[in-house]
Amino acid sequence: MARTDPAWDTEHLPDQTGRVFLITGATAGLGFFAAAQLARTGAHVILSGRNPNRLSASRAAIMRRVPEASTESILLDVTKGGSIRSAAATLRSRERLDGIILNAGVVHPPKEREEAEGHELVLQTNVLGHFALAGELLPALARTGLRTPGARMVWLGSVSVASWRSRDLAPELEAGYKMARAYVQSKFLVQALAAEADRRLRAAGVPVASVIAHPGYSLGGRSAGIAGVNQPSRLKRFLANLQAPIAQSKEAGATNEVRALIDPAVGPGDMVGPVGRLRGEPRITDRDARNPLTAISAEPEVGAAAWAFCEDATRTVWPFARFGR
Repeated sequence: MARTDPAWDTEHLPDQTGRVFLITGATAGLGFFAAAQLARTGAHVILSGRNPNRLSASRAAIMRRVPEASTESILLDVTKGGSIRSAAATLRSRERLDGIILNAGVVHPPKEREEAEGHELVLQTNVLGHFALAGELLPALARTGLRTPGARMVWLGSVSVASWRSRDLAPELEAGYKMARAYVQSKFLVQALAAEADRRLRAAGVPVASVIAHPGYSLGGRSAGIAGVNQPSRLKRFLANLQAPIAQSKEAGATNEVRALIDPAVGPGDMVGPVGRLRGEPRITDRDARNPLTAISAEPEVGAAAWAFCEDATRTVWPFARFGR
């Protein structure tokens, strides 16, 4: 159910001059369009991705759209622990980091189960990599939050989680792997981690908010064509346009991530998604039992179990005690 919230003008975003944001998976899709939108606000935007050529293309595309933008790029592959630790060490050395959008992910899982660093590929990419990265970057976010309110981590959820009914998790999918199950379970786990991070950050008094954004049903085939970033085929355009009544562009989907990151009205534990669930303007929604997107993933027992699994799988312990008020 949509919560009453202040109007949000996606064309005239609040000034973010002096603030620094990181976006994972910024070389295409939602991540690119979120970076382009943030670049208009005066913020310094750090684009991350695993392919240097695509990073260069994405950054160049943003500079063509926003010539005065302040951007940089950093190599980061969320499927590789070494890459995560290296990028995090670089980012922790910066003077400030106001927010991160944990956007990178596998949207179309492989037909057969694959692994990355000993874990199921979709799980490693969508869940474990971002859990480890957020934990590694918590010191940088907390230091900024202690000086200037508003530090946030934004997790990317999905409308598909509304179809998830189970509390019995099998994260590695060693038996019964299916493409749809791999994706939906990964997004369920992301939302459970976001809710658990919110509880733990609040309990420890760490000045960093954990929020969820979901893009509704956003398609590249309904998005602007951009050389080196988004170049859908004619067939992809045709099929996407057939779904126009229920789908929107990646640009529109990205507005939810951006609002979740910079809107002062978004509080710890909130979710931002399209007003029509599948499409529409970004709105703040309740994260409670009345919201089918979060009814199970918001349960403390589910969050605690997901957290324990990720701590063990990534060998990452978030330093809450060091940065509590």
